[in-house]
Amino acid sequence: MKFLSYSPFLLIILLLGSNSQKSFAATKVNAIDSAKKSNDFKLKPIEHATASFSWAGTQFYIDPVGGEAKFAGEAKPDIILVTDIHGDHMDAATLSKVMVKGTKIIVPQAVADQLPADLKSRLTILANDQTIVVDGFKITGVPMYNLREEAKNFHTKGRGNGYVIEKKGMRVYFSGDTEDIPEMRQLKNIDKAFVCMNLPYTMTVESAAAGVLAFKPKQVYPYHYRGGDGLSDVAKFKALVNKGNSAIEVVQLNWYPTMK
Repeated sequence: MKFLSYSPFLLIILLLGSNSQKSFAATKVNAIDSAKKSNDFKLKPIEHATASFSWAGTQFYIDPVGGEAKFAGEAKPDIILVTDIHGDHMDAATLSKVMVKGTKIIVPQAVADQLPADLKSRLTILANDQTIVVDGFKITGVPMYNLREEAKNFHTKGRGNGYVIEKKGMRVYFSGDTEDIPEMRQLKNIDKAFVCMNLPYTMTVESAAAGVLAFKPKQVYPYHYRGGDGLSDVAKFKALVNKGNSAIEVVQLNWYPTMK
């Protein structure tokens, strides 16, 4: 039998090479694990009330409407949130196209009542002030409704949901279609707030700013601001918020990419 002999120098090189490969593999695995555990929040506005966002490795869609093509390039949703029955929030055809096996769809009862039978088995019903845990996220239904007498029929109390979503101490709020209601003003420890402002359907920029100043989120994003007379004055909203509390960061995203 013939034995191979190695010099001590060659053995050191071989051992170092083996350890380097193991170290690289471990680094790669650790990077993947870190990405899964990260609490990073990244949102892409689609249009008006519709958005896609990733958070801690989970993909969300909120109020997906307008057809599958609107979500080209977006990861498939793990969780879909629908706020209300109106066509700028609920679209059965789009829901059917964008969801995949395993997608969880969270809706208020009024939305469930209007969706076709083939979707009903996929739904989780969430009422105002109810909290559920989905994929490690705590999701709470927040009331959304009109206060002005002339607008009360647009959004009645108890029909639709705003949402507070929480994970690892971070709390994100989507107002849905609402006015400056007490339930919004009473929110606590909101990191990111997406707040509507459009007439005649929700509220003025002044009311939206007053509500935001009451619950003091760290960041506020004006969204859902196209109304009967065009786009609301979000620059004025920012000025009002920062005049009242300069610590609140107002973040303006392009929610109307097709409008000039």
